[in-house]
Amino acid sequence: MMYDKTEARHPKRIGNEDAAPSQFDRGGAVVRVGLRLIVAFAAATAGSVAAEEVRDGYGARVERSVDLPSEAESSSERATRKIAYEWTGLYAGGHFGYGGGGLGDGANPTPLQGVVFPTSSTGLIGGFQIGYNYQLNSNFVLGLEADASFTSPIDRPSLTAVPFNSAVDYVGTVRGRLGYAYGRWLPYVTAGFAWGHSHLDLNSGSSAQLGSDRAGWTAGMGAEVRLSANWSAKLEYNYVDLSSANLDLSRFGLADSSLVPSLHLVKGGLNYHFDAVSNTAAQLIQPAAPSLNSDSWNVHAQTTFIGQGYPAFRSPYSGANSLPGGGQVRETWTTTAFLGVRLWEGGEFYFNPETAQGFGLNGTLGLAGFSNGEAQKAGAAYPKIRPQRYYIKQTFGLGGEQEEVADGPNQLSGKRDIDRITLVVGRFAIGDFFDNNAYAHDPRADFMNWALWSSAAYDFPADLPGYTRGAVIELNRKEWAVRAAVVQVPSAPNSDVLNFNTGGAVVEFEQRYTIGEQAGKLRLGAFGNQGNAANYRQVLAVESQNVTQDIDTVTANLRHVNSKYGFYVNLEQQIATDVGLFGRASWNDGQAETLSFTDIDRSISGGLSIKGSYWGRQADTLGIGVAINGLSAAHRDFLAAGGTGLLIGDGALNYGTERILESYYAWSLGQGRTLTADYQLIVNPAYNADRGPVSVVSGRLHAEF
Repeated sequence: MMYDKTEARHPKRIGNEDAAPSQFDRGGAVVRVGLRLIVAFAAATAGSVAAEEVRDGYGARVERSVDLPSEAESSSERATRKIAYEWTGLYAGGHFGYGGGGLGDGANPTPLQGVVFPTSSTGLIGGFQIGYNYQLNSNFVLGLEADASFTSPIDRPSLTAVPFNSAVDYVGTVRGRLGYAYGRWLPYVTAGFAWGHSHLDLNSGSSAQLGSDRAGWTAGMGAEVRLSANWSAKLEYNYVDLSSANLDLSRFGLADSSLVPSLHLVKGGLNYHFDAVSNTAAQLIQPAAPSLNSDSWNVHAQTTFIGQGYPAFRSPYSGANSLPGGGQVRETWTTTAFLGVRLWEGGEFYFNPETAQGFGLNGTLGLAGFSNGEAQKAGAAYPKIRPQRYYIKQTFGLGGEQEEVADGPNQLSGKRDIDRITLVVGRFAIGDFFDNNAYAHDPRADFMNWALWSSAAYDFPADLPGYTRGAVIELNRKEWAVRAAVVQVPSAPNSDVLNFNTGGAVVEFEQRYTIGEQAGKLRLGAFGNQGNAANYRQVLAVESQNVTQDIDTVTANLRHVNSKYGFYVNLEQQIATDVGLFGRASWNDGQAETLSFTDIDRSISGGLSIKGSYWGRQADTLGIGVAINGLSAAHRDFLAAGGTGLLIGDGALNYGTERILESYYAWSLGQGRTLTADYQLIVNPAYNADRGPVSVVSGRLHAEF
């Protein structure tokens, strides 16, 4: 998420699905490269596109049939001149919506997540578009638009026992548009070429995936409205028809199948018009409508690409969740939109649709302090769309001194009372409001390792990407704050399904202070979860009665409601200009399975963050940190007996604390872009002194606006 300190959250994690999807990787690479070229083209072209017509300060234009007003004209005469919004120029943006349709007879469509809508063959959809319009004197608008729409993840509880399931991964189109500009509105029809990728998952005795790229056509209609000089919103319907793909299943003992996608897509979108500029002459003209105020709504976005790899290391044996000893390279890519709108006095709504693609090392398995904070436990060869955040925030001012609020992601500009009560209800990440730290909390900008950007022994409730639903309340004073949350927990360890049958709670106290003239913050947190998890000692007791039993099967059979509780301490302290110190310590009781985060029961971490002002690079950052992770005695015995956790399990265990050193240098490229080099040394990976150490090298490219 242009994720920065104004948008603090626990980053997402990837993990338990297959991380080497053969032909999926090749097809996904084509899509990813194409999208990155589109983004690069839009950025490179933005500065060179100029308005063809004279415009006012809001992006409106003077009708070509009307002369520019002279200085002798009165303001009332100028105000009566006919104004129309200019649509000529390059634009780019994103969209989000819902779709469905058929995939052919007997295709057994995979039910994909609709969240508030029913599951369907596409579920929720989202993606990107880029286009160019040309407006004629008659106000007809000719356009050409290219877009890519991605589908949602699997709605796992809805899957049924069938030999195979089929799904659409993405749909791309290149379409002509014909519209008519009417004031601020542009209704249009559209049609053109379509293509997409669909696949079939075999469920009976094989995990094979058969995929194919197909071409076809699309047609639809929509309407776009200008919100301000640069921004417009649209609502569009597309019908997409892709050609049939015949799949030979005889080698799996099944009848051949064919996929014939015919989809209905409804999309709402936002576009940024690069050439919506004004000039001196146009400033004399009364605008057709005032632009929306920046403190009433905002739009931000981020994109982050991380490539990560390690060479071969000592690995005399391995288990189901072990990091492969032969070395590996993986990548992740996320793109997030941050949309905010002021509803009423003190009321705000935020919505963050996000696409995520790629896999953590070994599918995010093999390290307790995992090396990539952008790696999710729901890795995908093609981008998947999720509505990661949607929440209402209500602030009740208590009067007295006020403070300025800067515009930012999930933050509208304006003023607010320093003494205030804030209530948040909806979907969010625990890290949006808890366990923040100015120097180590953002894997898109600072430390990447899970044990450094978080209090790692806090098993915070979350689904696979790292989010939950619930409520947060905060009382803020000038010198301190106290906040608490009640949220949903997963239905089982590593589940993507959240429920309130049990639940989680956290309370945090924050003290602000200065030592000399250097500011600091101390945060103390306590947490407790109740979830469907097995007790380690109970599992070991049952396993000891019959050692031929599979311990993971015993674990699954013994799951019932168990509690887990603990605490964390979080310190940030400026020690000199542009130099900051951070430290964390966290602990949980370690008696029941980890539900959401990672296999850590005790953790201590700390380090330094230094800005580049000391060597003439003010916007650069150098960071160095260390972390030591540990397990409870019961958790160690469980792993030593061959059990597997959320992320780890070597089949045996020569226990040693997992020790991590991370250093990074973030090189500012200007205008919200950074390029980061990162190195991590991990000793006793997954607490196993028989394996490792592992050296992980990473490169990160991050951009935001």
